[in-house]
Amino acid sequence: MADEYATHPVELATELTIAWLGNQHNRVTPEDVPAFLQKMHETVCALADGGSASAEQASIATAEYTPAVSVRKSLSSPDVIVSMIDGKPYKTLRRHLATHGLTPDEYRERYNLKADYPMVSQAYSESRRAMAKKIGLGRKPGQRPAKKTA
Repeated sequence: MADEYATHPVELATELTIAWLGNQHNRVTPEDVPAFLQKMHETVCALADGGSASAEQASIATAEYTPAVSVRKSLSSPDVIVSMIDGKPYKTLRRHLATHGLTPDEYRERYNLKADYPMVSQAYSESRRAMAKKIGLGRKPGQRPAKKTA
């Protein structure tokens, strides 16, 4: 059966396109169908020739991303970090990056940032540090806070 499809990529592409269009959750205008069929045919031919669609996906993944703001502007305020994805200010970028499916390392790599580029604003980091010290984090068990001399 695999040999049958290998000799007829047009039929396989047509069957796959019909199956995809038959899904009620896919909404496509009639004008988009020929382009989708062409793309499906190219993919089937590439797979039949021993190539892989992953090469095309790799080229899409390595696409050049244009930052919304410069690195300098991103770090210009101690109160917030401006995202290079959408140009909006955030106290911490971790949750914002997660909504875009990125890790901090992937974000740094995408925009050619240094490894020490912060993910948390300076002021927010200081307030978290002060709160942690106040509640006693970082001390060894049984250790009492040092008394301040006046």
